[in-house]
Formats: sequence, C-alpha cells, structure tokens
Amino acid sequence: MSSNESRLLRGAFFPTLAVSVVAITVATILSGLSGFYGALLAQFVVVIFFIIHIAVSRMTRNLDPISTMAMALFSYFAKLFALGLLLWAIAKFTDRATISRTAFGITAVLLTISWLWGEIASFMKLRLHLPLPDTKA
Repeated sequence: MSSNESRLLRGAFFPTLAVSVVAITVATILSGLSGFYGALLAQFVVVIFFIIHIAVSRMTRNLDPISTMAMALFSYFAKLFALGLLLWAIAKFTDRATISRTAFGITAVLLTISWLWGEIASFMKLRLHLPLPDTKA
C-alpha cells in the first residue's frame, strides 16, 4: 500500500505532465527556442516547488501541529525566496531572446492549476479518517 503523499504526487504529476507537454509544444511553436526554454524552465520550477511541498508533508506527518506549521512556513518562505532569486537571475542575466518571459509565466500558471487540480482530485479519493476530539470529558 502506498502512502497518501505518494498517491497525491502520482495524482498531481500525470495531469501536470500532460499539460506541460502541450504547453512546451505550443510555446515552441509560437516563440521558437526561447519559448521552449521558458516553458521548460517553468515546468522545472513548478514541479520542484510542489515536490518539496509533498516532501515536507511526508516528513511532518508524525510531528505535533506546531512543528508541522513551523516546517510548512519555513518551506514556504524558503521556496518563495528561491523563486524570487531565480526570477531575479533570469531577468538580470538572460536576454529575452534566450528565455521567453511570456512562455514562462503562462506555462507556470497552467502547470500550477493542473498540479493543484490533480492533487485535489487525488485527495478527494483518499477517504482519510480524521481523528475527532474526545467529547466525553
């Protein structure tokens, strides 16, 4: 039996992979090589971002709620900082003819939507049993 995190990852990865193939193809057709690089970079960023999210979820499954929240906030701010650095580096050190900003942005938004849709659809199939508080006291 696979873990819940593995099921969420599998359920989110396949729709994202399908959308990324279409997005990379369309970006390449419309913008050439710069569109290809922009869409490919967006795919890399989105997939890494969400895999880190699921990895933190897996690492904190047995921790208390305060530690889980601390890890979630730390990973969120670390990913946000890393994404900001990446976007700054792209803007500062690459030419628009090398990486299409439009292809990057549109692909990143589409992949984020498809990942979240796949993760939500997988979550709805999990049928998790959440512990309820004891009311006998």
